[in-house]
Amino acid sequence: MASLSLPRVLHPRKTSLEIERENFEKSQNQALQKAINGQECPVKQKHVRLAIIGTFQTQSAKIFWAYALRLPAMDDRIVAWKLCHVVHKVLREGHPLCLVDSQRHRKDLDEIGKLWGHLKDGYGKMIRLYTSLLINKLEFHRRNPRFPGHLGVTPEELESIGGNDVNNYFDMTVEMFDYLDHILALQETVFNSLDRARSNSMTSPGQCRLAPLIPCIQDASKLYDYCVKILFKLHMILPSEDLLCGHRERFVKQFRGLKKFYENTSNLQYFKDLIAIPPLPDNPPNFLIVGDFRTYVTQEVVVPQEPEHEDEHIEPISEGNLIDTTDDVSGVERNAEAVNANVIIHQEIIQEREFLRIQCEKLRCEINSLMAKNERDIKTLQSRISGLEVDVAAKENELIQERQAKEDLLSQSSAVAQSQDSEQRAFHEKFDKLKAVYVKLRDEHVTEIRKKAELEKKLSNALKDLERMTELEAEKGRIEEVEKQKSDELCALQKDKELFHMETEILKKSVSDACNERNAIQLELQNILQEKEDFKKRSEELSYKLMDLERRLENEQKDFEQNLRNIVRKSVENCEKILRHAIHEVDNPALTALTCSPDYLRSLTAGCRETLEESLNVSFTDHAAIITTSNKIAHRHAIYILQGRATCNTSPDISFGEKMAEACKFLGEVILRILLNLKESQSAEQLVQEALEKLEEIASLGDGINLSRLGEQAENLADMLDSEMSAMDKAIEEAANRIQDMLTNSRAADSGIKLEVNEKILDSCTNLMQAIRILVKKSRLLQAEIVGQGRGTASAKEFYKRNHQWTDGFISAAKAVAVAAKFLLTAADKVVVSNGKLEQLVVAAQEIAASTAQLVVASRVKADRNSDNLHQLTQASKGVTTATGTVVATVKDCGQLMDEAEELDVSNLTLHQAKRLEMDSQVRVLELEKELEQERYRLAKLRRHHYQLAGENET
Repeated sequence: MASLSLPRVLHPRKTSLEIERENFEKSQNQALQKAINGQECPVKQKHVRLAIIGTFQTQSAKIFWAYALRLPAMDDRIVAWKLCHVVHKVLREGHPLCLVDSQRHRKDLDEIGKLWGHLKDGYGKMIRLYTSLLINKLEFHRRNPRFPGHLGVTPEELESIGGNDVNNYFDMTVEMFDYLDHILALQETVFNSLDRARSNSMTSPGQCRLAPLIPCIQDASKLYDYCVKILFKLHMILPSEDLLCGHRERFVKQFRGLKKFYENTSNLQYFKDLIAIPPLPDNPPNFLIVGDFRTYVTQEVVVPQEPEHEDEHIEPISEGNLIDTTDDVSGVERNAEAVNANVIIHQEIIQEREFLRIQCEKLRCEINSLMAKNERDIKTLQSRISGLEVDVAAKENELIQERQAKEDLLSQSSAVAQSQDSEQRAFHEKFDKLKAVYVKLRDEHVTEIRKKAELEKKLSNALKDLERMTELEAEKGRIEEVEKQKSDELCALQKDKELFHMETEILKKSVSDACNERNAIQLELQNILQEKEDFKKRSEELSYKLMDLERRLENEQKDFEQNLRNIVRKSVENCEKILRHAIHEVDNPALTALTCSPDYLRSLTAGCRETLEESLNVSFTDHAAIITTSNKIAHRHAIYILQGRATCNTSPDISFGEKMAEACKFLGEVILRILLNLKESQSAEQLVQEALEKLEEIASLGDGINLSRLGEQAENLADMLDSEMSAMDKAIEEAANRIQDMLTNSRAADSGIKLEVNEKILDSCTNLMQAIRILVKKSRLLQAEIVGQGRGTASAKEFYKRNHQWTDGFISAAKAVAVAAKFLLTAADKVVVSNGKLEQLVVAAQEIAASTAQLVVASRVKADRNSDNLHQLTQASKGVTTATGTVVATVKDCGQLMDEAEELDVSNLTLHQAKRLEMDSQVRVLELEKELEQERYRLAKLRRHHYQLAGENET
């Protein structure tokens, strides 16, 4: 029997898992399309968050890359830039297997970067650098798989990754440096593109460029922390510092770049609420000092939770002071107060205008966003309703098809059953016939025994009929099995029908809910339209108010500009008065007693020249620069003219001095004309050149006074210095020998307390002289080093002549040391022979310490700070100071010893004698106090005379 034909093929039904997967992929595709679009605005973080959550649901990045590579990154540079940003976020915050799945897409990123890299500026260069950064990040994680995408590891994990292997730490540091180089190159290009695009952080184009810097800062913070810790560990392990010299230099360079990167980012308003960046220290860590590692603190970058709706807030721009009024001129200060008042009013008006403008923009943006959202919701609901209606129609068609299929199956089943009944009736008829034949044969068996052959033949035919009957029985069984299968299929169809009815009811309920939701949205839309009208009216009111404020601001601006010009004019006129007063003072007879050294006058020339050159670059629209520059020019040149007049007084030639004074007055007249040009906003380039030439002429005249005053003495400075140094050595040697002789004589002639006092005093003086000898020796070595380094190809005499003031100071110091040594010797001699006072010895010791200090200072003026001889001279100076303190302490101890020996015995005095001695002692105290006051007056007078003589010798 032929096999039965199956019913028409039913539509395959999707399982719930397949439907859920399709919905998930659809949501991922929509999130990526919303996050990565062609609008020049920052990526919405809520869409990126959906993509990141999707990687955790699938535990891979395959679906992300499948939809990300479909985006038109090769056609739109904004899409390519945002794709790099989203990929960076997914690698940092996505499932850990994203780093593994993304390795095979490095070539795709490289192709995007090469394509846009042909644009040498703007987004093209930024995209190329960003793709290089992402490829380097993937390579870094491939080499170091134990670092997560966000790079956050504990100190123990970092040590475990390094494995206490110097080579691992060394290679890891190089890879981190490469990573940081890519980040620094990208951020520098982004900030440079902002300047060229004339955009800032509070505009959508600027924020679109700046947004990817947030994950870059997060990566850079971790890499900087690990580099510091690993470099300290390497410096502790490796004995040689030269091996890590390259690492230190590269770290310092990246430290400066990161510090500038953090400062630039912190100064932008856009990042205030998005990321908290800890500032780097002023100086990089010193890896050669282990103590710096103990004070190093890991600073974490904090990214606060981002809001769902990322509205842009533009703060009003605050204007700083327009004029710098820091110069200490009373007239300028009063004018500055008026300017500050006007600036405050001006700033308030600007802030109010900016506030109203921002409110209008904010309302306009809110209205537009609400309208767009409502339109999108209406379109979404309409499309959803249409889709549901199509689904209902499709389900009804399927139901009709299922019913038709069921009817066809029932008709086929009935036909099969009818055919089976007819076959059974034919079988029964045949069976009855055979039965009748069998009965007839049995009845006729006895009578027909002779006809055995014929009967056997008939019997064989009957057996064949029985076999056929057996076959018919088997066919009947098969038919019963087919009927059972058909009945099972009917039951399954019945169940599918019931499920279909359930789905139909669910769809009808969904349609009903959608209609209710549409009605609610329409009601909400009506309310929003009403709010829109209200906002429109309010916006018009604000616009009228803004126009009024703009008119007021324009009037205030005109008044402000006029006041500003008046202030500039008055400030420059005040500077002219200062300069005229200085020119007038040149002829004042009272200034004839004032003197100034030519070297100091020469030092003032640089400041005057700087102010004159600065005046050439002043913009006449920059009022603050005009006031500041005119004040600097007036003050510095007034001081220069007066000091030039004072320098004239030092000239022995009266006519030469008058010539220099006239030059100073002429310079003042030229400066007055320069100030006039600044006040009238005219160029003064020719006058500035004339003033510079006159400055150099006055300074040259001063140098001429210096040379004429030295005369022939300058030629003998070297000989004078050698003579004084030899005299100093001789005086110190004689004093040391004389003290030794006094000690020998005292030991031979004295005994008891007298001998003890003399020995202590002379021993301390001997130690002091030895310390002075060492000091003088070190001073000579340093002097030779200074002359050898400073003279170049010139002779020593030329060096001393060229540095005559330093040489004079050195000669004066040598004389002072020699005189102090002789004074110490005289004081010690008087004390030993009982004719002197211990106070004289204290004064002598202090005087010799001061003289040696003068010698040290004179030597230190021109010495190299890193000189070993200078270091030894400083140590010798400390030795002299210590020896001087020992002398003073010894004198005090000896004085107490002598007082104890001469203690007054009052045990045998009567009342009258004690009273008389008390009165005598009071008289003596008054006499000593009077003598002390007179001696102090005499000391002060001598010091004043000494300072006067010293000043005359220097000039």
